[in-house]
Parts: sequence; structure tokens; C-alpha cells
Amino acid sequence: MPDAAAQPPAATLSLSARLALGITALLVVGGLALALAAFAYGRTAARDAFDRLLVGAANDIASAIAVENGQVVVALPVSAFELLALAQDDRIAYQVRDVDGRVLTGYPDLPRPPEGARFYDAPFRGEPARYLRLTRRFAERAVSGSVEVTVGQTLRARTDLAYDITRKALYGLAVGGIAMLALALLVVRSALRPLDRLARELSQRDPQDLTPLVASPPREVAPMVGAVNGFMARLDKQLDILRNLISDTAHQLRTPVAALRAQADLALSEKDPVRRARAVERIHKRSLSLGRLLDQMLSHALVVHRTGSIRRERVDLRDVALDLVEAGDHPALAAGTRLTLAIGDRPVPVLADPLSLREAASNLLSNALNHGHPPITIGTSVEGGMHLLWILDAGPGPSDTVRAALGQRFQRSAASSGQSAGLGLAISRSVAEAYGGCLRFDPVPGGFRAALVLPAEGGAS
Repeated sequence: MPDAAAQPPAATLSLSARLALGITALLVVGGLALALAAFAYGRTAARDAFDRLLVGAANDIASAIAVENGQVVVALPVSAFELLALAQDDRIAYQVRDVDGRVLTGYPDLPRPPEGARFYDAPFRGEPARYLRLTRRFAERAVSGSVEVTVGQTLRARTDLAYDITRKALYGLAVGGIAMLALALLVVRSALRPLDRLARELSQRDPQDLTPLVASPPREVAPMVGAVNGFMARLDKQLDILRNLISDTAHQLRTPVAALRAQADLALSEKDPVRRARAVERIHKRSLSLGRLLDQMLSHALVVHRTGSIRRERVDLRDVALDLVEAGDHPALAAGTRLTLAIGDRPVPVLADPLSLREAASNLLSNALNHGHPPITIGTSVEGGMHLLWILDAGPGPSDTVRAALGQRFQRSAASSGQSAGLGLAISRSVAEAYGGCLRFDPVPGGFRAALVLPAEGGAS
């Protein structure tokens, strides 16, 4: 069964699909809003157009009203009904009332308008209709007052015209929306093309190629490219640590392992008990030396790994110095050797990994105990804007030639000397450089000083 962790992540919608869905949703919402606006406009336009027909018909009827022999008479003009007949499917309603309110002609049961209204909506024989109320004033000896003309029309033609206007507007919106969506998809694909190039470049790379991407991405993609380059740089650094560990292991263990094998062969073939005991003793020493070599190689790999992967914390170098003194269990600490502490009242903060700093300081102390002269002093100070954790012994220190090589890896061979793997100071140097500092060896009045020199907390990088 394949490992679940090796399976690719579940596929999700692509950026193009998400943008297409978003644009489509935006166009749909906008289209609905425009459709409602188009329908409202269509209704208004249809109403205004057919209201003008009502006005024309009512004016024609009103102009045909006259007074004869003291009576109001109406000769309905054909032109009024010709105007209203432009809406062929609609039913027509009309009514003329004299100054006394009597119906002179037309439908007697037409609904009355609201007070002061000119246009109004009301049913006509069970069907929605639109009415116009118009008055004509007479001021004669026999007739004085207002004659009221009411003209109505059902709403079929108005509704058809409103729907026709809306339908044509929606056709235009649909064509425009499809064109906008197609153009938007082309623009999106063009905008996302740099991502395709980056993906293609990464997929075609050799697995061992961790060099930074040299593409010139758009401003929005540049942070992602920077993050990928940073990740590959960290990964390359970790792979360098692994390669160095493998190389060092193959190079440094070959000689001591061969020596152990030779000593073991001699011990097996030796008949003399005394010589056999000496061979076993040499095997034991070689084993201890090999164990120290392995410990320091693993410590070096661990410390270098932590400096590149563990999040940095605020560490007071005085606490590191105090831990070294209070521990009192250093392997090289001989009986009667006294450690003194020289720290001030002011904090000496740096940004680093506490465990890596303690390992680096412990190696400096081990070097002073093994090669220096008591008394040994552990202290902290601030010099030239840098924060120092130093180990001072009373010895003269090594020569200039040896001092120039201090901190380099495998300066002493565990296979030849049996005393040191030569990695202690290399660990200290790696830690100092990882946090933007250095390892400094100085002859000072009263002895020789080895110091971790690190930037202050605000200047650490």
C-alpha cells in the first residue's frame, strides 16, 4: 500500500477556474440587476407611450363637447378611437359626465378616480386597466361648470411592449456578458502564464539542483518566488550538512576502524597473555577515541542543523556562562580545578539557539581545560558594539601558526593522537558564524582568551 504522505495533495479548483467562476457570478448578479432595471425601464417607457395615446384620445373627445340649446352634447370623434385602436388587443373604456355629474355617454360603471388624480389604475370588467380623467370648463349662461371626460384602456399592449424592451435589452446583455467573460478568461490566462513558467521550470529541474530561481515574476508572484528560493537555500544548507557528515564519516572513520580491526586481529592471534592484554588495552583506547570522534561529529552536525532550522530566541550570555560554572560536570574538569565567573549586572542579550550556544561555550571551556593553565575564568562583556562570551586561562596560548588554524575541522586526528577529534572549536566557530559573529583568540594580560563574538540582540541577522 503506498505511503499516504507520498500521495499528491487532493486537486482543487485552479486559479483560472476560480476567477472564471467569480467573474461569471459577478456577471450573473450584474445581469439580474440590469434585467430588473431594464424591465422597470420598459414598463416606464410603455406606460409613457400609451399614456400619450390616452391624452390624445381624451383631448379629442373633450374638444368635441359643445353646448346647444342649453344642453351639453357630445359628438364622439373617430380620431379618438383610432388612437386607442393602436393597441389592437386592448379593450377601450370611456365616459363623459356633464356639469351635474350625469353620464352623457360611455360606460356608466367606470371606477371613479382618487381625489385629485389625473392618471389612475383600476379594473375594467375584471381586467387591469389604466385611466385618464380630463375636465373641460364651461362658463355660459345656460351651462356653467366642468364636464368630465374619462378614457381607459387595458394593459395588454403595455405589458407586451415592456417585455419586448426587456427581452431585447437582455439579448444585448447576454452577448456583452459572454464577450466580457471570454475576454476576462484570456486576460486571466495571460496573467497566470508566469506561474505556468515557474511550475515548468521547477518540474524540469534536476532533484539535486537547489540554485535560486532566476525568473522575473510579476510583483504579486515575487514573494512566492522569494519564499521558494529561501526554502531551497535552507534545504541546500541542510543537504550540505548531510553531505559533510557522510564525507567526514567516510574519511575519518576509515583509519581508526582499520586500526581497531588490526589490533583485534593481533589480539586474536597473540598467544602471550601479557601481549594480548596490551593489545586489548590498545583496542580499548582506540574505542574510546572512536567514540569521542563519533560524539563530536554528531554534535557538530546537530548544532549546525539547529542553527539553520531552530527559531532564534533572546538569550542572555550571562545565563550561558552561569550554566557552565554551575554544571561542574565537564569531562575535562580535573579535581581541584577552579572555575571563576566574571559577569556584570547588565544583560548581554543575543538572538540564538540556547542549546547551540551552550554547546559552543562548552567546547571553548573543554579546549581551555585540555590545553590551557588554571585558573579558568568564564565571563561576558560588551566590546565595540558586539557581545562576547569568553573563556580565559592563565597559559600563554598556542603559537601564531597554530592559532591561525584554530576552528578548522579535524586539526588533530583521533586515529593518531587518541586525544581529540579536532571538532570542538569547529563547532564553536560554526555556531558563531551562523549567528553573524566569529570566534576570536587573543593573548591578553594574564593569559589567553577564546571568545564567542556575537551581534547584539537588535543587530543579529
